Amino acid sequence: MQKLLIAAMTAAALAGCSGMPGSPGGPTRSTGQAVDDATIGTKLKAAFAADPELSALKINVDTTQGVVRLRGEIKSVQLRQKAEATARKVEGVKSVENQLIVTG
Repeated sequence: MQKLLIAAMTAAALAGCSGMPGSPGGPTRSTGQAVDDATIGTKLKAAFAADPELSALKINVDTTQGVVRLRGEIKSVQLRQKAEATARKVEGVKSVENQLIVTG
């Protein structure tokens, strides 16, 4: 009987944790999706680092459920477009929110 009670309490606790990854009112992510998002971010940062025009720029990359958000300042409209195009080429990217501000 005690084992059954422990099993039931464990199941209830796990069910209560199922929506925890997301913030209230925000999107929820599974562990697998969080790993996928981290992989996308890593690949994109590596692509920026490999590009001589983009490597010196401070571009913040946030990824949630395959949606990439680019933020920061950039020197020209052409570089802004290049950063977005680079992000779109990364496997797993569903869409890109380009919030880069042109300062030059």
